[in-house]
Amino acid sequence: MAAPRSCALWDYYGRRWSRVMRGCWLPRLRSSWPGNPLGARLLSQQNQATKTHFGFETVSEEEKGGKVYQVFESVAKNYDVMNDMMSLGIHRIWKDLLLWKMHPFPGTQLLDVAGGTGDIAFRFLNYVQGQHQIKQKRQLRAQQNLSWEEIAQKYQNEEDSLGGSQVMVCDINKEMLKIGRQKACARGYKTGLAWILGDAEELPFDDDKFDVYTIAFGIRNVTHIDQALQEAHRVLKPGGRFLCLEFSQVNNPLVSRLYDLYSFQVIPVLGEVIAGDWKSYQYLVESIRQFPSQEEFKEMIEDAGFQKVTYENLTSGIVAIHSGFKL
Repeated sequence: MAAPRSCALWDYYGRRWSRVMRGCWLPRLRSSWPGNPLGARLLSQQNQATKTHFGFETVSEEEKGGKVYQVFESVAKNYDVMNDMMSLGIHRIWKDLLLWKMHPFPGTQLLDVAGGTGDIAFRFLNYVQGQHQIKQKRQLRAQQNLSWEEIAQKYQNEEDSLGGSQVMVCDINKEMLKIGRQKACARGYKTGLAWILGDAEELPFDDDKFDVYTIAFGIRNVTHIDQALQEAHRVLKPGGRFLCLEFSQVNNPLVSRLYDLYSFQVIPVLGEVIAGDWKSYQYLVESIRQFPSQEEFKEMIEDAGFQKVTYENLTSGIVAIHSGFKL
């Protein structure tokens, strides 16, 4: 049905352009003047285009960035405790599942975006270290003639326990990165880990640099999700993988009612009791409800250029792991 209308519009504007060229007739520009109703309507549409949501509140795009920054600056110190309280500890299982789905091998270069507290980064380092140790043992078994002294010496001379793997944690919030660094020092993570201050919408990295890009419970806070997805595609190597762990829109009616009750009635209260911050946790709940559905987000990932995009629902559809490849 759209094709005939498009042809008619093309024919109409084509005739107007022909008149301009033949008779030097210029259409009046008064209709686009701001004082004219049409001009005012166009300006209004432009203003609306710069609006976005901050939870259930409508704000300008510029204003949202500052508000989100303040939220995570406020909750940074209690972020881990609140995650445990909000999810009853299940967020740890979700993040483990993300690593199992990634299944990184020694030498993998990972970019973890919006991962300031290090949850994904630490799991990645533990995983690849375990994989590297398994590889070492297999190599040693193949060398049957080595003595125990030679085997022990080989382990002592092994400088890189990660097999060349590295993870870069990129976060826009300085306070979140500060907490992450403190946790890394306390847990003894010294190698294969870097902390970078950066924006998901404009990553400070070259093209085709990483094997895997992860973002866990962070992309819903980005102002321009489509732009962040395009940046993810840009920095991944050909064959690289995109993995996103994010809350979903719950389709089960019973689970949805219970989820809403817990989210809106319990989580903000926990935020006030534990962190003294009701509003920040109210925003975190509302931001989940504003995030696109699984199918809509899948289409956004495909539009960014990723192939073989899938999503896997976890815990009755409360969260999902989205994945895709840069071919």
